[in-house]
Amino acid sequence: MSETFVIVGGDAAGMSAASKAKREDPDLEVVVFEKGEWVSYGACGLPYYVKGEIQSLEDLVSVTPEEFREERDIDLRTGHEVTEIDPDAKTVTAVSEGSTLEQAYDYLLIATGAAAVTPPIDGVDLEGVYTLGSMSDGKELREYVARARSNESFQQPDRGPACQYLEDCSGPVGIVGGGYIGIEMAEALAANDFEVHLFQRGERVLNGFSEATSEAVAEHLREQDVALSVGSEVVEVAGSERVEEVVTEDDRVPVEMVLLGTGVRPRTNLAKDAGLECGETGAIATDAYCETTVSDVYAAGDCAEATHTVTGEPAYVPLALTANRHGRAVGQTVAGRPTDGGDITGTAAVKAFDLEAARTGILDHERATEAGFDPITKTINANSRAGYYPEDGTVTVTLTADLETGRVIGASLVSEYGEGAVHRSHALVATLEEDATVFDLENYDLAYAPPFNTTWDPVLVAAKVLAGDLH
Repeated sequence: MSETFVIVGGDAAGMSAASKAKREDPDLEVVVFEKGEWVSYGACGLPYYVKGEIQSLEDLVSVTPEEFREERDIDLRTGHEVTEIDPDAKTVTAVSEGSTLEQAYDYLLIATGAAAVTPPIDGVDLEGVYTLGSMSDGKELREYVARARSNESFQQPDRGPACQYLEDCSGPVGIVGGGYIGIEMAEALAANDFEVHLFQRGERVLNGFSEATSEAVAEHLREQDVALSVGSEVVEVAGSERVEEVVTEDDRVPVEMVLLGTGVRPRTNLAKDAGLECGETGAIATDAYCETTVSDVYAAGDCAEATHTVTGEPAYVPLALTANRHGRAVGQTVAGRPTDGGDITGTAAVKAFDLEAARTGILDHERATEAGFDPITKTINANSRAGYYPEDGTVTVTLTADLETGRVIGASLVSEYGEGAVHRSHALVATLEEDATVFDLENYDLAYAPPFNTTWDPVLVAAKVLAGDLH
């Protein structure tokens, strides 16, 4: 009799696991419960759908439900919300359209993802306040943009000339949070002629990047007419029925819409209720094989912890590649070939209008010190192409290493879009994976040709400069 692999959650980790398990063991019964209608979609593309660069939500779907069912022989049940897991009986309970069913499993994967954080401030339940954590969120925001652009404006009380809806302008909007979503949505809304106000509670945007990268992005946002307020904590979203103002500790800014981009939190309630342990990060604790503290129950994706390459400690960094990679590893494991999910370095990239930025590893000195390092950081600016080549640009590289050993522990890069900051970060990820030092890095044999870089790539320049300080 074949075994049953049950998966809760039908996006990156869940469907990667389902596909890999079925491919490895065609006799394995694979059942996926997804409470929504969408599966296997690229949530990272939602800002570009709202912007209008991507025309259809369906374009963000990698594999349709029909393809999973008919071509991959996966029992995919959309519109089914799992409400309970019983590890002792090895069953899950799901609800769909008022009906309840119980499904037995031999192996279980929890891939419930993450939910957008709603900050604890008054007014976030007003009409006109959005988050961007799902396909339905993206659909609602796109519809808002379409209504504004066609001048089907919302009927607002007269709040004065600065707040009136004008035929040639889509009224002011507020974005709370200067992370990935906040910056990508600032670009998306500005491209649709909105007056954009971005509020960041901390002293800089993109807090996980280097100060040099954050400063470059902040300056560029202002150049693009984004009204950026850093060190500005939002204390209220004000309005009667619909949002009318963003209120900070020292200002009131009229707006017609607010987007909350204040991060995400792992969805862990189902796991906690089943007796699974969560780590200090708040996400589900797992081992190298993504198995939880309960036998035969796995967790992967944005609801689970992973081990950080640099520190060797659990970390919570919800990113798409990690979800896909760890889901695939779980699928292979339950099919009979135990597979390590692999560590993470927290590598990420973001586009901010005409800039691109990337980061990896640990850049924050306080965090590095807590992990046992003696951090030293250097930032350099270098040409992206040979000086004599037309249209050359500049790449800013920030490199952090351990003073005693010279080991590279983090990096951040920023450049004009197309000048290679993101692709250059890949070499730095390799240094972290291999525990390489800046002395190793300065001798990396990176490719050179005038249209692509200088003889000494900016990454090599940064390594040489930092190595000189270490010497």
